[in-house]
Amino acid sequence: MTAVQLNAEMLRSMRVIAEDENLLRRAVKYLRKLVAEKQADPTCFTQAEYFQKLDRSLEQAKRGEVQRMLPEESLEDFLKRVG
Repeated sequence: MTAVQLNAEMLRSMRVIAEDENLLRRAVKYLRKLVAEKQADPTCFTQAEYFQKLDRSLEQAKRGEVQRMLPEESLEDFLKRVG
């Protein structure tokens, strides 16, 4: 089915569901779940990705590619300094 056909089918089904408040509530609840899946947090990653990221960071630290906060430096000043 094409997107246009799917859209038409969805609208036909919605006309039927709109007549029954209980079905309409269930449909809205399910649609919210679908929207939440679509808008999943892009900052989330798998456990494997986390450990890969951790390993890369450890390698960078071993090579001395790190930034350190200066004594008495605030976090805001540090972030400004390192860009």
